[in-house]
Amino acid sequence: MKRNWIRSLIGGLSFTSALFVFQACYGTGPDYGLDLLIKGQVKSKTSGLPIEGIKVLVEFGHQSEMTDKEGKFELYTEWRDVLNIQFTDVDSTMNGLYADKDTVLHHYAREIELDITLEEK
Repeated sequence: MKRNWIRSLIGGLSFTSALFVFQACYGTGPDYGLDLLIKGQVKSKTSGLPIEGIKVLVEFGHQSEMTDKEGKFELYTEWRDVLNIQFTDVDSTMNGLYADKDTVLHHYAREIELDITLEEK
């Protein structure tokens, strides 16, 4: 009886130790409860077509994402009272040449969906 109790105790401690080592090596996942999802699409103001290769940058946290072929982007960032998002054409003339745009957001929800239009230079 005493032997089974000791075996159970050692087994439980071994399992707990293995979980602790796993967390220490791989960390914990992102805290989506405090994060903010920003997604949307970037289009040309003149043609209305999506623009690929626009860098979307959240100023304070330096999180960035590039728009895909459909002009869409999606990124997570930290919650702030005021949010400054920059849209910059980084691929030069590959998809046309577009002017940079800054967007400042106040009083927003935990998930933001933006439709941005950029003017050609």
